[in-house]
Amino acid sequence: VARFPKGTRADVRDAIAAARAAYPAWRDTPWRERLAILRRAAELISERQFDYAALMALEVGKNRLEALGDVEETADLLRYYSDEFERADGFVKPMGSLSSAEKTRSVLRPYGVFGVISPFNFPMALAGGPAGGALVAGNAVVLKPSSEAPLMGWKFGEALRDAGLPPGAFNLVTGPGETVGAELEDNPGIDGLVFTGSYEVGMRLYRSFTKDYPRPIITEMGGKNPAIVTRNADLDLAAEGVMRSAFGFDGQKCSANSRVYVEAPVAREFVDKLVEK
Repeated sequence: VARFPKGTRADVRDAIAAARAAYPAWRDTPWRERLAILRRAAELISERQFDYAALMALEVGKNRLEALGDVEETADLLRYYSDEFERADGFVKPMGSLSSAEKTRSVLRPYGVFGVISPFNFPMALAGGPAGGALVAGNAVVLKPSSEAPLMGWKFGEALRDAGLPPGAFNLVTGPGETVGAELEDNPGIDGLVFTGSYEVGMRLYRSFTKDYPRPIITEMGGKNPAIVTRNADLDLAAEGVMRSAFGFDGQKCSANSRVYVEAPVAREFVDKLVEK
């Protein structure tokens, strides 16, 4: 589908330097202006949904429905984070005072430069969601997309650029974990890290990223998601939902249904319907 450079540690250092240079101006941009840019990016992603989804189907093999959903979820996450930030009035809250001469408030400040390491299975939503959340709050971002899906990371960056995001606030470096990922893990210029992927890599990052001093890190490593089917359930709908959740995209999703608890009186009938589907 596309050819991308195999990034080196030096490339990542350049991207981090660009992010750190752009961060002060982006941090100081009034938050309503930041939200306007991110919401504009969400609209562009929705407008380009069919183009981006077609490329995703070619790049990682998602079917049409799931690729369309992945793209629109990216836009939805940008809208959601923007709405939450606005609902909290920029997270500046007055606090109690001991006297009329005292004015005290709580201010949520941007943290700095966030690294984002995204997976192949939701190549746009799990790149754009974490990156968008960091950007909404006034942080700069360096994204390392999965080597199986660099094009979708690039397309997300394209939407941000076209929406008017200042140069340097978002940076993309393609390449393998042993160079690009390792530099994001080790470089003190990365103030926070978001990773989606395997338990083994996530736990290693969790330990190593904070070994010298505390730094925020979010490691999303999948889960075991149950469904509960009662005797009063619509068994056709239940079987359809479990089948789609468990086996959509070959089950290669952190949201994949992995176990089902069924009330005994309808267990046999449910299992038969699920097997048939």
